[in-house]
Amino acid sequence: MGLWNFVKGAGKTLFGGEDAKNEEALKKEVEDLGVSTDGLEIKVDGDKVTVSGGSMTTEEKEKVILAVGNVDGIAAVEADVETETLFHTVEKGDTLWAVAQKTLGDGNRYNEIFEANKPMLTHPDKIYPGQVLRILT
Repeated sequence: MGLWNFVKGAGKTLFGGEDAKNEEALKKEVEDLGVSTDGLEIKVDGDKVTVSGGSMTTEEKEKVILAVGNVDGIAAVEADVETETLFHTVEKGDTLWAVAQKTLGDGNRYNEIFEANKPMLTHPDKIYPGQVLRILT
């Protein structure tokens, strides 16, 4: 099991606010992004989410982690996935170009970060402080 930390006060607010931070709402968020949830189990314990099961690829599991972790009020996600993918927390003033420069050594590679984070990202300019992104190195 791996543990990923998120900025609890940043992220998407689900319809219903704090009351919507439950297993069904988080699973729906993942499904709405078009990521498979076959056999996926999501458990919420306060501000921590545990994701297990499912017959998904590592990439799909990473996207599930990001989809639920980047929800307002979630501070950590624990999941049964082993990954060597780098995760980057967006800071104030960051752009995908700047993130690519910091993490990959070349700002021109920003589109690789954008593609690795689809469908959570819908436009390269729509990132926010506290958001966690996948960086494929």
